[in-house]
Amino acid sequence: MARKGGFPGGMPGNMNNLMKQAQKMQKKMADMQEELDAKVVEATAGGGAVKVKVTGKKELVGVELAEEVVDPDDIEMLQDLIIAAVNEAMRQADEMVNGEMSKITGGMNLPGGLF
Repeated sequence: MARKGGFPGGMPGNMNNLMKQAQKMQKKMADMQEELDAKVVEATAGGGAVKVKVTGKKELVGVELAEEVVDPDDIEMLQDLIIAAVNEAMRQADEMVNGEMSKITGGMNLPGGLF
């Protein structure tokens, strides 16, 4: 005999509660995403010779170069340092976003765009 208000297989609860919980989680995630988009992570390369800043939206918003790293005879090294610093900042931004979102989702690893 099927139980009222439950899911097939005997799972407790009802669909309305599940939908309300999903909507709450969706709202929390949207609020958190907005906060994270405004946060900035900073990364350096070359022992601090190159410093970059990236938002949670993965937008590069700042680049600082130490005067001694600007060598017209070695532009390639400067380019490599900038790439290294930007890649590290992007990795940190991903880590920040994933860490905060997993607090809301309880580590459910929801596919992007689900909520």
